[in-house]
Amino acid sequence: MSHNSFGHLFRFTTWGESHGPAIGAVVDGCPPGLAFSEADIQPWLDKRRPGTSKFTTQRQEPDQVRILSGVHEGLTTGTPISLMIENVDQRSKDYSDVARAYRPGHADYAYDMKYGHRDPRGGGRSSARETASRVAAGAVARAVIPEVRIRAYLVELGGDAIDYSRFDDAEIDRNPFFCPDAAAAARWAETLDAARLAGSSLGAIVECTATGVPAGWGSPLYQKLDSQLAAACMGINAVKGVEIGDGFGAARLRGEDNADRMRPGADGPEFLANHSGGTAGGISTGQPIVVRMALKPTSSILTPVETIDRDGNATDIVTKGRHDPCVGIRAAPVMEAMVALVLADAKLMDRGQTGR
Repeated sequence: MSHNSFGHLFRFTTWGESHGPAIGAVVDGCPPGLAFSEADIQPWLDKRRPGTSKFTTQRQEPDQVRILSGVHEGLTTGTPISLMIENVDQRSKDYSDVARAYRPGHADYAYDMKYGHRDPRGGGRSSARETASRVAAGAVARAVIPEVRIRAYLVELGGDAIDYSRFDDAEIDRNPFFCPDAAAAARWAETLDAARLAGSSLGAIVECTATGVPAGWGSPLYQKLDSQLAAACMGINAVKGVEIGDGFGAARLRGEDNADRMRPGADGPEFLANHSGGTAGGISTGQPIVVRMALKPTSSILTPVETIDRDGNATDIVTKGRHDPCVGIRAAPVMEAMVALVLADAKLMDRGQTGR
């Protein structure tokens, strides 16, 4: 099994490599009759698109998506939706050294050991270029869950966290970091610029909130909503940790402090806290879904690092080419897409089981 697909009733498969002619996705299980076009995909791809600021890779990709199937006269048909994004700005010559030696922290060595052969051009299939396909598929998922608003933003970069008391949703779209704290964004600009000029990179933490999810989505035990969200986010390039709600912080609380206390409300229970991140027993509670993921620093850097070549000889490597000094920035729209894909699948599975 190649494991290039994700989901159950709402399922998608991505294809393509970083320096191939194109990348794309096939989405299966989308209900028929939904209004949908390329214009519903493009704004999300534009958020993830490279080259939009000096803080992202300078690879210039327009990321124009084409719908090849599954949509007719502006409506989904219920058949597989095929999406294609052409690659137009590959510079494969930048990766001649990568073909001979492994980049520490990257997938080069692991791919070689598994397959005995790999595409070194930009990392091939392991490149974060593949995540554009997920963002395109996520746009289809959003059409299935119009009642849900999904918002991802950086809450920490290079160890410097935002001040939640300064959280401004509108600020997320006003700076290149998807940061809700203007003061933190200004600090990050200086910090990341210094790392970029030094040939280094920084890690980040991205938080995603989904509001409008009703109570009842998800299934207990082996298809918990939180486990599906964790798997979806953990599958994003460079992610090394995922938290739901308070996450690891819950381990430092007492039971009475961690309880999501309830009182009667006009339209059902009124929750006084959301330590669990909108889930209980693997099922949504109707509160906002809150997920965080931690991304390591970009492995492709200009600073020389020790490694070995394919023959096992010691060498140093400097990764040429165009790379994000912090992959967490463009991971924000990718996280939104993966959360949307999980929630669309959960909605359809709940409908199939309960008839709602």
